[in-house]
Parts: sequence; C-alpha cells; structure tokens
Amino acid sequence: MESKETYLEPLLHKAEEYSKAGFEILKLKALDKSASVTSAIISRFILTIVLSFFILSLNIALALWLGDLLGKNYYGFLVVAGFYGLVSIILFSLHPRIKTGLSNIIISQLLN
Repeated sequence: MESKETYLEPLLHKAEEYSKAGFEILKLKALDKSASVTSAIISRFILTIVLSFFILSLNIALALWLGDLLGKNYYGFLVVAGFYGLVSIILFSLHPRIKTGLSNIIISQLLN
C-alpha cells in the first residue's frame, strides 16, 4: 500500500506543475494578444488625430478658396459642408457593413 502512495505523490506533483505551466502559457498568450491589439488601436488613434488636423486645415483652405471663386466666403463653407453631409449619409447607410467588417478584423486579430 505504501508503494502506491509513493508512486502517486510524484505523479500528482508533476501534474500540478504541468497545470501551473499551462496556465502560465495561456496567461502569456492572452497578454501578448491584448498588447498587440492595444498597440494597434493606440497607433491608429494617434494617426487618426494627426490626419484629422491635416484634413481640417485642408478643408478650411478649400472652403476659403471656393468662397473666393464663388464671390462670398460662406458659399465655400456651404459647399464643403454639403459635401460632408452627402458623405455622412452614405456612411450612415453603410454602417452595418462597416461595423461587421471591423468586428471581423478585431476578432481575427485576437484569434491569430
């Protein structure tokens, strides 16, 4: 009877170590994935901010230029605003497709 117990103790000890190592590997994989996704989100957010300032400056210049061509400054701003209104309507109608596409990209990033 003692010999069975002496064989079980090392086996149980190794099983415990194996499960701890497996849990540690899973934890490190989850950390790697979350760091990858977080860094991608942050870098794209910074790029979006910089690009937004560029586009804002470009739009103001375009509106002023169009205003000079049309005779009154506010005409240029109305044309630019109308363009963005049209783009907003198109994006609003495509929202479900965009949302699904982004969800698929995020899920594939997390699973790969």
